[in-house]
Amino acid sequence: MAERKHAEAAAATDVTIAGADWYGLDISDRNYSRTLFSDLDMTEATSAGAVFKECTFRRAKFNCSRHEGSAFINCTFVGCNFYDVDFNDCKFVGSMFDSCKFDATRVKGGNWSFVGLSGADLRSAVFIDAVLREADLTGARCESGTMTGLDLSGAWLQNANFSGCDLRGSDLSSIEPETVTLKRAVITIEQSVMICEAMGLVVRAS
Repeated sequence: MAERKHAEAAAATDVTIAGADWYGLDISDRNYSRTLFSDLDMTEATSAGAVFKECTFRRAKFNCSRHEGSAFINCTFVGCNFYDVDFNDCKFVGSMFDSCKFDATRVKGGNWSFVGLSGADLRSAVFIDAVLREADLTGARCESGTMTGLDLSGAWLQNANFSGCDLRGSDLSSIEPETVTLKRAVITIEQSVMICEAMGLVVRAS
């Protein structure tokens, strides 16, 4: 089970919305706080500027939905499906994901700092130009995935598998090479120098 960094507990909820059907709805500018969403169907929904703060989503379907500049702050996602979802410039600061599916999930930009993605299967997910400072990616499966241009400074990466993953342009300063799998990962020359130095090697031009 994924846990928030520093063992912070999930926020308590005051309101429960069960079995809501938001299929294809535009939920732009909606604002929810400390709400439990149970079995929510958000398939093909769209949002721009929506805000969910300290909410819990259980078994929610986000399939094929599109989100622009929306915020899911300190939220908890349990058993949710994010198949073919687009999150553009969205904010997920402090949110936790447990037993969720990320098949063909696409993230572009936005702030995902302090998220809990421990053990997450991100093999078919795409993360581009997003901030994941101090994110928990311990044990994450990122084989053959795309994680380019990410700010991973301070991230927890122990036992993560980046085999064949495109990591070009990402901040890899938190990688401890002996604790992660990097076989066939795609990186730049500058990143290779950083990893060599992290292994204690001395890199010289000639």
